[in-house]
Amino acid sequence: MTLHIRARLRRGDDFELDVDSTLPLDGVTALFGRSGCGKTTLLRVIAGLERPQDATVRFAGQSWQQGRRQFVPLHKRRIGLVFQEHSLLPHLSAKENLLYGYRRTPEALRRLHPDEVMAMLGIDDLLERRIDQLSGGQRQRFSLGRALLISPQLLLLDEPLAALDTQTKSEIMPFLSRMAAESGVPIIMVSHVPDEVERLADRVAFMHAGRIQRVESLREALARPDSPLFDDEGAASVLEGRLGCLDEGLDECPIEEGYQWFGTDDMALRVPANGYASKHAARHATGHATGHATGARPSRLRILARDVSLSLDVPHRISIQNHLPVIIERIDPPRNHRTIVACRTADQQLLLAEVTPHAVRQLALAPSQRVYALIKSVALLA
Repeated sequence: MTLHIRARLRRGDDFELDVDSTLPLDGVTALFGRSGCGKTTLLRVIAGLERPQDATVRFAGQSWQQGRRQFVPLHKRRIGLVFQEHSLLPHLSAKENLLYGYRRTPEALRRLHPDEVMAMLGIDDLLERRIDQLSGGQRQRFSLGRALLISPQLLLLDEPLAALDTQTKSEIMPFLSRMAAESGVPIIMVSHVPDEVERLADRVAFMHAGRIQRVESLREALARPDSPLFDDEGAASVLEGRLGCLDEGLDECPIEEGYQWFGTDDMALRVPANGYASKHAARHATGHATGHATGARPSRLRILARDVSLSLDVPHRISIQNHLPVIIERIDPPRNHRTIVACRTADQQLLLAEVTPHAVRQLALAPSQRVYALIKSVALLA
């Protein structure tokens, strides 16, 4: 399944959208770039909210626009839209808002249903509230649910976390991640925040000055030293694994002193229990809040390279709890008195460490060398 867009749109004297690109549409595709680069304008063209006269938009074999000759309006494209600010109707209850589009979707087109969407987004205990009784994160979850319940062919998210404070973002991120993984609906997400892209996207379309410069998988984007995703907070890695029980024979996974396990059969890390999401998941799995997480779920762990140190020997008598054996794959040239050392974990995932050029020389670091990556548990959030 692909989406092809060819569009040129000029605004004033200082901006022109000029795109001719085909995007694969399995999973989550992020449109990433600085504010003003044209991400939202491109999203509006895809949705049919902007209508450049000489544009082509084709989705999965359907022609949504072909120049001046053909134009399919938004309501016939079966697209779910979620913006920065929620668009819930204040005179309706939370449940009535959630079911607004579902009730208007022909039964033959319904692929997603209320029970599964409510469980996916953790909103089944909020249904009877008025909209003004919901927090910002809860409102945005209802907006996502309402968009999903029209059983869209495509879901467009325009910076869905931008209007939320930091704490609320951390609360809604696990639900957004779960929705992306479980809904089966292809998603195009606009963002200028690397953290959001690294936690949610499967591929990234990098935009600059109205143009798509390149489209690559998230792994490819994180593997190159000059990735635009590194411009703000520096280099970062994204590890994939299970959050909760690494022993699949266990039904319950103890959360010890606020920490739980993340990893694979060949790699394990202690990470802070994401309090809100973990408690919510436990409450819905067992009927009450517990000190355990039930089962394990696929997850991603974002690790900033500056939070990773390297040791030649097995560390002893040290407060850092996570010691991963890794093999150095490459050592990048120094930039701004910092060197990125790219390593592979035992399960062949890429882990980046930021050290000084002096440390590289002092430890005689070299490709193919076996070392230990030291990662503070408090620096991690799955």
